[in-house]
Amino acid sequence: MDTSDELRIDAPHRELLDQILDKWSLSVLNELCERPCRFNELRRAIPQVTQKSLTSTLRRLERNGVIAREVVSTRPVAVRYRITPLGKTLRHPIDVLLAWATQNMPAVERAREVFDGQEEKKAGVSSGVL
Repeated sequence: MDTSDELRIDAPHRELLDQILDKWSLSVLNELCERPCRFNELRRAIPQVTQKSLTSTLRRLERNGVIAREVVSTRPVAVRYRITPLGKTLRHPIDVLLAWATQNMPAVERAREVFDGQEEKKAGVSSGVL
């Protein structure tokens, strides 16, 4: 990324941020920051995620070096996931983003209401309804 004051997000940065900041990745990282987990433990901890989405999310995070997959020699064989040292470095920036969202949510909600009201007015005018 450019070190000047200009914010520039190149394709590789955008791809990485998309993969790390999506809703399932954040949920998985939140769980793995607490402790290593097996696949089914993650499924129980994040009940809304489908098996397919969780598998895809875990593979993406592993590929990016954020989590590690460990085969546990038990019967039956199990797989445990843990956060890596690289993954631990994400904690602070994510906490900063969450704090920003919490602090600014009322302003965002007001902006949404204003925008939605203007869109409703436009729709009413274009359909001839006032």
